[in-house]
Amino acid sequence: MNHHVLPPLALALITGLAVPWLLVRARWAQQVPRLGLAVWTLCGAAFALSIAVLPTQLLLPEETSHRLVDLLLTLHAPSPGRLAAGTGREYLAAAAAFAVLALPGAGFVREVVRARRARSRHAGLLRLVGRYDARLGATVLEDARPAVYCLPGRSRRVVVSSGAVAVLTEQELAAALAHERAHIGGRHHLLVAAAGAFSAVFGRVPLARIGGRTVPLLLEMAADDRALRGCSRDALATALYALAAGRAPRRAFAAGGPSAAVRMRRILAPQRAGHPVLRGLFAVATAVAAIAPAVVACCWTG
Repeated sequence: MNHHVLPPLALALITGLAVPWLLVRARWAQQVPRLGLAVWTLCGAAFALSIAVLPTQLLLPEETSHRLVDLLLTLHAPSPGRLAAGTGREYLAAAAAFAVLALPGAGFVREVVRARRARSRHAGLLRLVGRYDARLGATVLEDARPAVYCLPGRSRRVVVSSGAVAVLTEQELAAALAHERAHIGGRHHLLVAAAGAFSAVFGRVPLARIGGRTVPLLLEMAADDRALRGCSRDALATALYALAAGRAPRRAFAAGGPSAAVRMRRILAPQRAGHPVLRGLFAVATAVAAIAPAVVACCWTG
């Protein structure tokens, strides 16, 4: 077996199997959700790239595959002349790699298009039955059930039910609106689409299975943190409690929802001493160091 298959295989095993179980148990990921989201995103990209490189290492002769590893490690693209002088075997290996990468890419585009269509239909309905409130900067929908949600993307808008306006105080409503605007400003719908596409392609891999339910939760926590820059913890937690049972369209972000209880506990919990960012960076460095033996072995014997 070509020993240059070891680095991508080790990277796939670490990012696809080991890191997800560590991440889902790590307290720092929820303390600093944006760092947690960055790690999940990097793991997804590294796993997809390693899976794409695996067939090339199996198809290419040892000398060519060693050069491929060198190019990947140094992020150095081959010259046009080298590409033109490629053999049929090398072109087949490149086609296999691109095919593997095209699956989640196509899934991402499909998720984005489907979500955009659903949000556009809902936005059209809101133009008929809702009314824009300039003071709130949101569309008010006549419904006794308290709910606050947003439609991101091209149809971006924040929607508030009349029930939420009646139940929430001015500070609580401002906190809920800030939470939804954080989703829109952060383009969180793109990460949701990426997680959905990744889960559809690599559904049995722990990285996809666990990440598919963890990424949306971290996005909600990241939006909570952004809202807390301009409101109190009590105001946001109370708003989440009042909106917990509220419903929203499937492709929208809701301030309440099933994750409200977990987020309320997080918001109201005493702030822990320590440096969660440093703990997170240390965990990432440890995971990266785990692949070092495979890379060293590959290059040493190459």
